[in-house]
Order: sequence, then structure tokens, then C-alpha cells
Amino acid sequence: MSIQINDLTVTFKNKVTAIDHADLTIPTGIFGLLGENGAGKTTLMRVLTTVLAPTSGTVTLDGIQYHEKNYAKIQKQIGYLPQEIDLYPNLTVRECLEYMGDLAGLPKPLCKERIQYYLEKTSLTEQSKKKMKQLSGGMKRRVGLIQALLSEPAFLIIDEPTTGLDPEERIRIRNLLVDFSENRTVLFSTHVVEDLAATCNQLAVMKKGHFLYTGSVQELLDHAAGCVWDCTVKDPADARSLEQKYHVSSKQYAEGGIQMRILSRIKPGIPCRPAHVTLEDAYIYLTNE
Repeated sequence: MSIQINDLTVTFKNKVTAIDHADLTIPTGIFGLLGENGAGKTTLMRVLTTVLAPTSGTVTLDGIQYHEKNYAKIQKQIGYLPQEIDLYPNLTVRECLEYMGDLAGLPKPLCKERIQYYLEKTSLTEQSKKKMKQLSGGMKRRVGLIQALLSEPAFLIIDEPTTGLDPEERIRIRNLLVDFSENRTVLFSTHVVEDLAATCNQLAVMKKGHFLYTGSVQELLDHAAGCVWDCTVKDPADARSLEQKYHVSSKQYAEGGIQMRILSRIKPGIPCRPAHVTLEDAYIYLTNE
């Protein structure tokens, strides 16, 4: 399963262009999507879920072109977890999922089997009799993820799936998605860089409707190699001065002074040492070059 995007443009009635002549190939496996608010990520996902028609350009899913006459066929292969989700507040978790499975055309025995499996995988079994309106935000996200997984789609599109989850839940969801992606395509859009570092080998970085980068995580890390520096300063005024001159990806008060992580192609003019590059460093370096 692969998705091919060629020369995609989306312009709204107010003449704002959300995606501007973008090209992208999304291969099998987990594919990460990073970008600041307003970068065009949500618009891209709305196009890929057939909610929004592109202004120009083409999108194909395993050779099936995104066109109104093909939408029903495409929708059967897609699962989607949007950023904002509000599922039937007066139904219990199990009732809600059974209803969603019924809408997807799943046979009842298979639907119940999958619901039980995913409830266990997401640690929601004990919450299954609670009404949706009684759940915390993080629990609702997990129910939303289950509904997207129920039909076991060939192409899963998820927007911020770990929002509101504690560290153990985040790890559990990430591992579930990795297992799910073995023979499928998962588009994982998030602001949590750590989630992508732990799950995917390929990603794209969006900014103002363009793709700044598409490729492997390792190549993005290599791009920032030699441009990340660790230093320690004693005086808070010196720290503020460095923040004005450079992009600082972390700052921590420690016993020996203020530890800072500086992103710069040229070695800063203070005592410092090269640092190991994280995906967060590489992302910030790329978007601020």
C-alpha cells in the first residue's frame, strides 16, 4: 500500500493556500508528519480522507485516483482518528464501538472480537461499561483510535493519537501502531517528536504548505550533525544573551550552572562541545535554518 501525491494544491475561498504544489510518497509502514500549527498537516489529512477535494494536482491510493467517483472505494480502505473527536456521549464505550463497527459493515461476531482485542491493547477493558461522556480526554482518544482500527484499514491516518496520555499509555499506543503497520500504511501526524523517533523510519516536515523535508529519520539527523552544541554558563545574563543570538533547544539549571543546548552551523563563541543530535534538535534546526 502506497500513496502518491503529485503537485497537490489546496486553496480556500478566502484565497489562502494551505498546500502549495506539494509532492509526497507515503510508503508501507509508519510515516511521520511533523509541522507547526498552520503548516498544512490537517488540510493534507482532510484531502487523504476524501473530506476535502484538492484545488489541483493528483492523489492516488494504490493506483486508485482520488476522484468523487472513487471515494466510496477509497473510504473502505481508510481509518481515521481526527484531532478533535466527540463520539456519542450517552453510549457506553462498548456500545459506541459496536455501533461504529456496524456502520463500517463488520459482521457482529468479528466486530465484538476486535473490540475486545483493542480494548485490552489500549487498557480500556475496565472502562468499557462507562458512558463516553464520563471518560477523560485521554480515554476518549483511545476509544477514537479503536474505532479507526476496527475495520483494520489498509491506510490508517491518525492525528495526535497520544494527546492526553500518560507515558506508559503513550508507549503502549506506539507499540500497538508499530504492530498494526506491519503490512499497512500509517500516517502519524503529531507535535510529539519523541513519538516519531520511537515508531517510524520515514517522515515529512511541513511548513507553510510546503514539504521542507521528506526522507529517512537518519538522513534528517545527519543534516543537523555538527550543528548541535552543549555548553554551561554561570550567569543568567549570559544565558539570555545566547538565546538572543542562537536557537536554544533546551535550557536547564544545574549545580554547575545553566546547561544549554545550542543549534548553530558555526561553533558558538563560548566553551562548548559537540552534542549527540536528537530528532527534536534536527527538526528545530531544519525549520529555523
